[in-house]
Formats: sequence, structure tokens, C-alpha cells
Amino acid sequence: MKKNVMLLASLVILAGLCAAQQPKPKLKVYISADMEGVWGIVHSDQTSPESPEYGPARKWMTDDVNAVIVGLFEGGATEVVVNDSHGGMRNLIADGLDPRAFLISGSPKTLSMMQGIDGTFQACLFIGYHAKAGTEAAILDHTISSSVVYSIRVNGREMPELGLNGAIAGYFNVPVIMVSGDTALCGQAKSVLGAGTVGVAVKDAVGRYAAKMLPRDDACRLLKEGAKEALLKCASVKPFVVQPPCRFELEFHTSGQAEVAWLVPGVTRADARTAVFSNGDYLEGFRLLRALIALASGR
Repeated sequence: MKKNVMLLASLVILAGLCAAQQPKPKLKVYISADMEGVWGIVHSDQTSPESPEYGPARKWMTDDVNAVIVGLFEGGATEVVVNDSHGGMRNLIADGLDPRAFLISGSPKTLSMMQGIDGTFQACLFIGYHAKAGTEAAILDHTISSSVVYSIRVNGREMPELGLNGAIAGYFNVPVIMVSGDTALCGQAKSVLGAGTVGVAVKDAVGRYAAKMLPRDDACRLLKEGAKEALLKCASVKPFVVQPPCRFELEFHTSGQAEVAWLVPGVTRADARTAVFSNGDYLEGFRLLRALIALASGR
């Protein structure tokens, strides 16, 4: 009897040791980090490498992202990949980023602000994002290019960058679980991506170039807590999917910009300023969209 008890105890201990040695299930998280929605930023001078104000803004951006990374790992993430997504995409201070995270830096990149996303990720976050072009009381509102794009519509719906990029995540069945930026951005995220997406507003815009900031420590705390909360409930957030066929309408600021786009086979004009094309694959359509914007930018 005593031997049986000892054997049973040994088996229980062995089972416990085996369970402890089992690898943790992977929980990969993707971050696309823009700059206009970062705490402290209210003007394009702060987001431009040519400006003396750019240096401090890079640190604020890195600190915002780091606060999110901490929250993700506290929430159970096993891998975090950060894609620098603003301008030339070399803004994050590489050696200042949380050393547990992978960094994708530089441009051009095939998927631009979403480079590196694929179906192996369980969640996606948009940090430091901004509202779409033409939004009232929103810091540095624009859609991809403030000098080229007046608006972008997909299947009849006007899209901010968070929608265009959210649909790329959705293409790979990855939900966007959290966004951060100003209050206008957070409102648009709920409208486009759904109520399940956590929005963390680090500032409240009073115009295009002015905002009321949260105290810095409060902003970092909310970013960390928001990321942790969002990850813990990510299973309940549905991916944002654009159903094919996908009709893209790119409205430029000038008719001359539209004329350049019209040179591309398969692109037609709805009016003097609007280029239109359709594609059965959202990702292919998005890449053509970016190419048309790049063509118009170089005119």
C-alpha cells in the first residue's frame, strides 16, 4: 500500500514537471507605429527630420511604443514586432526600444505601414495614429499624403489610414485590438473597426495644430494598461475585412495628379480629380493605390 502511494506521488510530481516544461503557446503581436498621434506632438515641425523639434518627438514616440510593449508582455505576449510607419520610417530610436521587441525600420516597404504582418499574428495595434483628411479638431489630419490625397473610398466608404491598414490586418485574419492618438482618431477607430477595439486618447485636439495633453505619466500608464486590457480580450475582437471585389476611389487635390494616375492601365476617372479601379484581391488593390499616390507625389 505504501509503495502504491509513493508511486502515485511520484507520478503526480512527474506530471507536474512535464507540464511545466511544455512550451508556452505563441502569442505574436504586431504594432504599426505612426507619429502624428503620439503624445506631445501638435505640429508637422515635430515630425520632420529637418526640424530641431524632431529629436524630442522621436523620444516621445519611442516612449509611447515602449509603454504599449510593456503592457503586451504583461498581458501574455510572447513576441512583439514593431513596424516604424511614419514618413521615411526611421523615427523610432532603435537602441531605446524595449529590447524584447523586433523592429522593422526604413522604406520603401511593400506593405508600407503594415510591413511584416501575416497570419501568424494573433493581434495588431495602431499606435500614434491620426484622423483622416478633413476631420475637424484633429491633430495633423490627413490620409497617407497631405499634399496628394483629398480622400480615399473603398467600396463606397471613405477610409482613414486606420481603415486601410486595418483591412490589411483583416486580410490575414488579424484583429486590430487597440489604437492610440487623439480623441478624434479614437472615435474613428470605433466607427470603422468596431466597438471591440480599445482606444487610448493621449491628447484632445482643439484644432489641427493644438491639443490638450494628458500628464505624461498618465498617458504612458493608460497606454500600458490599454494594451494589456486589449490583449486579454483579443479573442472577442473580430478582424476588419473588406469583402471583394474591392472598388477603390482615390480623390486627388488637383486634376493634374489624377491625370498621372490615369496613365496606369486599369485605372479610370470618375471626374477631373478622382481615379477609380477595382481588384478582386484587397492586398493587390492596396499596393496599386500606394503606387498611384507615389506617382502623383513625384509630379
